[in-house]
Amino acid sequence: MNKAFVFGLGCLGIVVVAVVVFGLALAAGYNGLVGSSTNVDTAWANVQTQYQRRADLIPNLVQTVQGAANFEKSTLTDVINARANATKVTINAATAPTDPEQLRQFEQAQTALSSSLGRLLVVSERYPELKANNNFRDLQAQIEGTENRIAVARRDFNTVAQAYNQQVRSFPTLIYAGWFGFRPKPYFESSPGAEAAPSVNFSFTPSPTPK
Repeated sequence: MNKAFVFGLGCLGIVVVAVVVFGLALAAGYNGLVGSSTNVDTAWANVQTQYQRRADLIPNLVQTVQGAANFEKSTLTDVINARANATKVTINAATAPTDPEQLRQFEQAQTALSSSLGRLLVVSERYPELKANNNFRDLQAQIEGTENRIAVARRDFNTVAQAYNQQVRSFPTLIYAGWFGFRPKPYFESSPGAEAAPSVNFSFTPSPTPK
């Protein structure tokens, strides 16, 4: 048999093996990216669920607070407007965002709503009829629990997004991640303590009745 032919056949065999190995590695890397991306999307959906749960509680809270005599209308209006603004800044709940600016705007709107809610609940402490209202007390507890769940959901999202981003930017995945449309995901990047639930006084200590 011609030596050149044997050599060529051997080279071809090496190339075929290399292609197969590369294909298997590519498939494994792609499947890993799919799994990581799915984890990020799932964590994002949970973030959205918790924010939506809070938004759904607010109309009942507003209705209850409106029943209090001479309640500060400006504080109530701030909550209503903040909720309206937050619902306008939407991101697909099924897919985690890839645009940092889009996430920043979403976070700003939700943070503004958290702040206005915190002010409303603090002001409510001045109204004994609200503090004695079982429905209001229940709504306070639900909102507090939701804020805590939001903080946990955001932290979980950042954790899985960080793992995904590390995978996308690692060698050799970074070579082909872009081919398949896998892009880094932005995080919730807030000032220290911003991911914690708002500081709201839920104690029902007696307060002087306004004169």
